[in-house]
Amino acid sequence: MAVVIAVLALGGLTLALAIMLVIANRKLYVYEDPRIDVVENMLPRANCGACGFPGCRPFAEALVSGEVLPGKCTVSSEEGREAIGNYLGVSIGGEEKQVARLACAGGTNVARNKAQYEGINSCQAAALVSGGGKGCFWGCLGAGDCMRVCDFDAIHMNEHSLPVVDIDKCTACGDCVEVCPKDLFSIQPISHQLWVACKNLEKGDEVLEECQVACTACGRCAMDAPGDLITMENNLPVVNYSLEHQNKIPIQRCPTGAIVWLDQKLGAIKGEKSIKIVRKGKRNMGYS
Repeated sequence: MAVVIAVLALGGLTLALAIMLVIANRKLYVYEDPRIDVVENMLPRANCGACGFPGCRPFAEALVSGEVLPGKCTVSSEEGREAIGNYLGVSIGGEEKQVARLACAGGTNVARNKAQYEGINSCQAAALVSGGGKGCFWGCLGAGDCMRVCDFDAIHMNEHSLPVVDIDKCTACGDCVEVCPKDLFSIQPISHQLWVACKNLEKGDEVLEECQVACTACGRCAMDAPGDLITMENNLPVVNYSLEHQNKIPIQRCPTGAIVWLDQKLGAIKGEKSIKIVRKGKRNMGYS
């Protein structure tokens, strides 16, 4: 008899728990639109965060809910965005592509090292030792931290140990921005073609002893630029991109080519008065 009672009690408890689970499932069930999985598979699956969401899944959810449009994904191809728009029955929308820009042109052929760093092959490690040993304190150290941290193979180091960004591969994830100890990278709309490729804060031609392409704060670009397009702040020209900035006039009289015009095919274009750089190898390095 005791065994029967125990079995019945256990059976009753099991039944009660099962009923509770069914009720909880009905109460707590959250419907998920099956289109989310479809849209996620149509995205690049880069999880780069360029769209402002932490990954492609949250972005797919926002697309299906109508919070954003496919054009927000600047990493996807035009065909991919159109496919998503057609599937969801929405317009593609417009979103300008963002890319990483480097504010330095001081490769080993034009910039001098005043001390030879020996240690871990890392910009961050080198920067801890008196700023890295480069003559220009603000210049790129060239150890390639940005290249190694880029998951999209969008950065390579050129023959002068200077990072070069492949704008077609760049997803504007911002990893290079975070890893650079000199804060030389920033995420910019691709339309920002008038670009100051220097962060040197010292004034005068003396800075050219350390880097031939450094900004000397001569101010010619600011004087030549229309209106308030360019102002001098802390001995550096600052472009006001809220104004019409599709203008090559400010680069023409720059003596060092510190301010350039970034062409998607031709790269950095310097002004007519910029000194031509003919050095191919490294500048002499020494200790001081």
